[in-house]
Amino acid sequence: MKNFSRLLATAALGLVVAATAARAQVVTIATGAQGSLAYNSGQAVAKVANDAGITARTQPLVGYLPLINNGEVDFGFSNGVEAEYALDGSGNYDRANPSLRLVGVMFPLVTGLMAPCDLGLKTIADLRDNAADLRIASEYTSSTIIPYYIQGGLANGNLTYDDFKKQPVSSFVAGIEALGDGLVDVALVSLNSGAGKQAAVKLQSRGGLCYISLDNSDEGIAAFKNFLPAGKIVTRAKNDNVTGLEDYDANLIQIPWMMLTNDQVDPDLVYRMTKAVAENKDELKASFGAFAQADRDTMAPSNAVPYHPGALRYFEEAGIKVGD
Repeated sequence: MKNFSRLLATAALGLVVAATAARAQVVTIATGAQGSLAYNSGQAVAKVANDAGITARTQPLVGYLPLINNGEVDFGFSNGVEAEYALDGSGNYDRANPSLRLVGVMFPLVTGLMAPCDLGLKTIADLRDNAADLRIASEYTSSTIIPYYIQGGLANGNLTYDDFKKQPVSSFVAGIEALGDGLVDVALVSLNSGAGKQAAVKLQSRGGLCYISLDNSDEGIAAFKNFLPAGKIVTRAKNDNVTGLEDYDANLIQIPWMMLTNDQVDPDLVYRMTKAVAENKDELKASFGAFAQADRDTMAPSNAVPYHPGALRYFEEAGIKVGD
């Protein structure tokens, strides 16, 4: 009997040790370089994850979606368009990553095509009428998803890159800087971005920078979605405090900024991570202001990348519709 009791005690101790080890497992969250969108998102999410009892550590990495797919990293971030391209090896990916799974949307990204205001390019139709004489930022050698954003915007107006004079740039920010320096006439600029504001200041003598409003007709949206299937065209109202919207309303590009994992990550861990993100907006916002746009009720839009079962468990429990 003593031996049997000793065996039970040993077994119970083993279960406790195993459970403790599981809780202490370090979870990796891939981020971009310091100061990037992915880096700031990762720092904020890691904080709420640790507060929720998940031992999370960030890893600044570049081109990490294949690492998530292969299980070398547990979590990471991507815009919803690039996630779809990565899944099936299309767009800016030449190899499929079929093990990628979604956790959910962190917040929406809003961006659009901009030009110096004195060019009078208020709409995509105006851009089409003047395309042959305009220089457009192209290639984006270190930000390979950006040309697809631009091509989606151009397709909305029945345009392609070949309708313009193409000016290669190295990165997203480099394209905005080229716009501010007068080296290009059209580039992609995120709503209220610091780089966009700086470029607009440089162009004060030309009226600053103005957004080019897209066509929100069914035909225009369909052409746009050929390049940006996870994207939306959203209207932003005239606003004296928002660069590019001081003079008129504009239809811009909205893309979901999403957290990803892979199909080998434990469902209970993904459930807890999803719950931590969904239920701690104030804490996330305090760490990174972009989370002010987070909306738990719209965390699970339709996407070609499947949602992880652990995330689906939380969405069902919280009454969040999936695929809207």
